[in-house]
Amino acid sequence: MLILKSTSLLFVIALGISSIAKADQASQSKVVDSIYTEALVNGAAMDNLNTLVKHYPGRLSGSDNLQGAIMWGVSTLKALNIDNVYEQPVNVPHWIRGNPETFHIISNGVTTLLNGLALGGSASTPEDGLDAEVIEVSEFSEIAKLGSEAKGKIIFINHGINPSTQLTMTGYAHAVIGRSRGPAASASLGAVATLVRSMTLAKDEVPHTGATMFPPGVKHIPAAALSYLSADRLHEALIKDPHLKVHVAIHAQTLPDRASANVIGEIRGSEFPNQIIVVGGHLDSWDIAPGANDDGTGIVQSIEVLRLFKSLGLKPRHTIRCVLFVNEENGSAGANQYAAVARKSSERNIFAVESDAGGFDPKGFNLSNTNKDAANKAQKWLPLLSPHEISFIVEGGAGADVTPLAPLGTIVGELRPDSQRYFDYHHSVKDTLDNVNPRELELGAAALASLVWLEDSEGL
Repeated sequence: MLILKSTSLLFVIALGISSIAKADQASQSKVVDSIYTEALVNGAAMDNLNTLVKHYPGRLSGSDNLQGAIMWGVSTLKALNIDNVYEQPVNVPHWIRGNPETFHIISNGVTTLLNGLALGGSASTPEDGLDAEVIEVSEFSEIAKLGSEAKGKIIFINHGINPSTQLTMTGYAHAVIGRSRGPAASASLGAVATLVRSMTLAKDEVPHTGATMFPPGVKHIPAAALSYLSADRLHEALIKDPHLKVHVAIHAQTLPDRASANVIGEIRGSEFPNQIIVVGGHLDSWDIAPGANDDGTGIVQSIEVLRLFKSLGLKPRHTIRCVLFVNEENGSAGANQYAAVARKSSERNIFAVESDAGGFDPKGFNLSNTNKDAANKAQKWLPLLSPHEISFIVEGGAGADVTPLAPLGTIVGELRPDSQRYFDYHHSVKDTLDNVNPRELELGAAALASLVWLEDSEGL
């Protein structure tokens, strides 16, 4: 009888716990629903993006437009009437493109135009340019095999995003090593310049730039990306004439570092003010790019998270901090500075999520932590997010600006929107405001705010 009574008591207790759990989930669902409603009905992200992109396009580190965008970020955050807004000083690299580049094929006395853009970090050619024969490789690993054959030549790395890769971010990650490390590898063998295929799946004549890195002691050489169709044109020309030459004229300069700043705004936590939840994006963009999807959308979505908390009267337990990072595109000085300050601070950054994959329809999140269990623990939130078409939270890489916080024990992550259009615009003149859908943009902001609220209210 005692066993029966104990079992009955446990059953009653279990029923009570189950009822409480259901009640808690119902109340959580109401908050998440209210976040989405506020974002979709009264969202300010698109208006903010319009101002940022129209007034401060081409926000490359060291530029006056980035400095203007920093001032805009401060004033926009202060207008939310939040607890604290400030700048975090950081020095950033200052590379400039100079006069427009020119590229063309010289074969049998005929010149054929190529469309290209110098890569960030490229050296300049002589003022009148240089002419040299070309060696084509199909991937980064083939460069080292060239040996002395590369000396005096232009190395053409004809390795783009694999179109069969459904997750285009994965395809980009596999291909971009040719752009980021290929010129330095070519320079170490005595090559005079490097050309790469643009990191895009768009079959057009628009080149896409990006950063390339030269380690200490490696000579900087001219480096550029060709448009998709220009890369095809060079490939086909080399089949017909392996000894053709390409003319390259690049007028870039690397100037002394310039003072800049991350922009930070925060709502202080009521219970744990020294425990920080970060949401952010990067304020800089390439000099030729208006920077709408990369990463204007991430910036305005992060600001919108704070606006949503304020508008809905959500009082966070932990400090919610919006960080507008600088210099993600060509150096990560902003991210490294933020992590360096965090390392010395008495504060603890417990959670950091970034939006840097475009303002497209949000699909899910990547999360990662030291124990590799954050994403698994976060599955409890999917029933609250799935009615809003957030279908997954998986273990995976985080945004470049929050990743430096991972060694501090921070759970880091990123919003994952639909990726099929992102590399049509990425790092190019096509990254314009008209390629951002206002409703998709606000849905991403709502998804970020919901995840931040769930971490704040319940935690992992």
